[in-house]
Formats: sequence, structure tokens, C-alpha cells
Amino acid sequence: MKDVRDPVQAFAAVVAAFTRDRRVKAPAAVRSSFGSNGLKVDGRIFAMLVRGALVVKLPRERVAELLESDRGDPFDAGKGRPMKEWVTLRTPESEWIELAREARRFVGKR
Repeated sequence: MKDVRDPVQAFAAVVAAFTRDRRVKAPAAVRSSFGSNGLKVDGRIFAMLVRGALVVKLPRERVAELLESDRGDPFDAGKGRPMKEWVTLRTPESEWIELAREARRFVGKR
């Protein structure tokens, strides 16, 4: 079932889920350029809103799993080829927070 919130509201809920995490920096506002609206841990982006969809950084194997299960699409930052550790989610917005947490754990341990 499709969620009823618009993507900006759904991303705002994702941002709010990290307000107590001192290592996470949230965007001041949602913008359209790559990374400008990204959630960052220790200066590295782990989740961002791009063209109305949540894009997260996960291990390559996890990205492949999401692609194979039709829960995500390859993410291309405009360079003509997909980025192997990034996925554009096709999951319901109700799943965005948990997938963003997964991405934060992955990026935050590097």
C-alpha cells in the first residue's frame, strides 16, 4: 500500500529520527542538488532525498538484494553509470526510517 505523505514530509520524518544522534548532521533545508539535502554521519552522506525518493548508501550486497527484490532502483548521480553502494528506494515511505538507520550504521562504521 502506498503511503499518503509527500516525499518531503516523509524525508522530514527520517531527519527527525536522527535528531538525538550527535554524529549525524541534518540538512538545513531540502534542496535538489546532489548531496545538499543529505543526512551525514561524520561528514559522509548516508541518506538523501533525490527527485522525490530516498537514496541510501549500503553495502553492495545489500543494494543487490534490494534491486533483485524490486525494492529499489540503481542510483546514478548523473554520470551515466549506477553507483554500486547507492540505491534509490522503491519501498513504502513507512520503511524509510529503518533503511536510513541501516545506511547510517554502514557509513558510520567506516
